[in-house]
Amino acid sequence: MSISLLAATDVALASGPVLGSVGISGLTLATGLLLLLGLRGSDRVKLDRDKAGAFGIGFGTLAVAAGNLWADVVKGISEVPTSLIQGAGVGNIGLGGIALALTILTFFPKWKRMIWPALLGISAGVIYGQAGGIWGIGVGLVLKLANIVGAL
Repeated sequence: MSISLLAATDVALASGPVLGSVGISGLTLATGLLLLLGLRGSDRVKLDRDKAGAFGIGFGTLAVAAGNLWADVVKGISEVPTSLIQGAGVGNIGLGGIALALTILTFFPKWKRMIWPALLGISAGVIYGQAGGIWGIGVGLVLKLANIVGAL
């Protein structure tokens, strides 16, 4: 009888977040480090345009959710392309239009340097959360995955 109770206790202790109490800031740090290492040419993290953009979107989304300095940095990064798109004199684009433009600029040009899709992806990650609509689905997905691994 005590053996089955011990086994049940072991199962209960093993449940919970996958990475323990990482925290949203810890997950943001890890994502940022992976992005930085990939941009610097790590042999373990190989980035192409799509991966750099996706890492950037994930990092931007997590950084906004983490708040504090993380949010300030990524919001500052996102202001540059956002103001360039809005300031083009083509009327009221709206946040959904900016999100669409950032997505196109991140994933469609043939970038030679991966820093550009990474920065545009970070900007997109910030704008997606503000734009709402279909863009908010990706934000919700990233935050749900963060919850699964123990960040929230």
